[in-house]
Amino acid sequence: MAVIDGEGKKVYKKKLPNDGPILLAGLEPYRGDLRGVVIESTFNWYWIVDLLMDEGYKVHLANPAGIQKYKGLKHSDDRSDALWLAEMLRLGILPEGYVYPKEDRPVRDLLRKRMHLVRLRTSLINSLQNIIARSVGGFLSGNKMKQLTKDHVAEVLDGEEYLALTGRVSKEVIDHLTRQIKKIEKAALKKVRPLPQYRYLVTMPGVGEVLGLTITLETGDIGRFVGVGNYASYCRKVPVSWTSNDKKKGRGNKKNGNKYLSWAFAEAAELARRNDALVRSWYNRKVAKTNMMVARSALAHKLARAAYHMMKEEAPFDQNRLFGYSVGPGGGTDKGVGKTTRLD
Repeated sequence: MAVIDGEGKKVYKKKLPNDGPILLAGLEPYRGDLRGVVIESTFNWYWIVDLLMDEGYKVHLANPAGIQKYKGLKHSDDRSDALWLAEMLRLGILPEGYVYPKEDRPVRDLLRKRMHLVRLRTSLINSLQNIIARSVGGFLSGNKMKQLTKDHVAEVLDGEEYLALTGRVSKEVIDHLTRQIKKIEKAALKKVRPLPQYRYLVTMPGVGEVLGLTITLETGDIGRFVGVGNYASYCRKVPVSWTSNDKKKGRGNKKNGNKYLSWAFAEAAELARRNDALVRSWYNRKVAKTNMMVARSALAHKLARAAYHMMKEEAPFDQNRLFGYSVGPGGGTDKGVGKTTRLD
């Protein structure tokens, strides 16, 4: 913990344990004069930010990805880092992160736990499919493995004692994970379904309950984004490149942003491409001009921009605004008909 005055001079510096009462006692002598408290956004910042905000302190969450050390330093440690955080706040150059509201954070983290469980279930399904392929030369789809009403795995691996046990154990774990995943979805939907942004998001092609939940909870307050470009960047759906004089000068940090939103819009683009005729038509034309990967990325980018406007304006999905043209008679496209604001 470090405290500096208005001229940047060190007033207090001491290493303290991660203990709430001790940290509050260290700040108490300066409570009346503190303009703000900076906390670095590490993996475990929730508790201390909540503690300080509950005590009435003005808390700033520092974004480590945006902080650069002074290159002339010969020595740096946690003590000097604490002073540097305070100095950046004093100078008004502190890169800040978003403090997600305390009351909404648990349901967002619950949905992230669902994704963790889905990945575990997928790994078990893939392993079981490999066992079936090499043992009996057959194939069983993941959807059949996940069915709770009938055990298709036992039918395929019935006959050899140890092989049957492998299938039975795997199926029991898959079923248990499926029940927990459904339990999480039910709880999250109960909390999020009444929100207007969720109701509008699920009108978008490719967005169902799970993706609607993810986009709603990971976005949070849409007002924190200055414009649609900022939101698309946060979703990791913008190109990452540095150029000078039309020459490439390296690449930026493509991982800046929210990985869960990046996944959600990539999934939405793939589902929309499969199930929506207008989206598929646009996608196919894009593929003909570029390639499949560029087309998928461009479609995900369009959907992210559409989602921003839907949440900002609290309006349902409008395909005319997404592509800049409407569907004409017989399923064709009438460019310029019903044209509104383009999102690309």
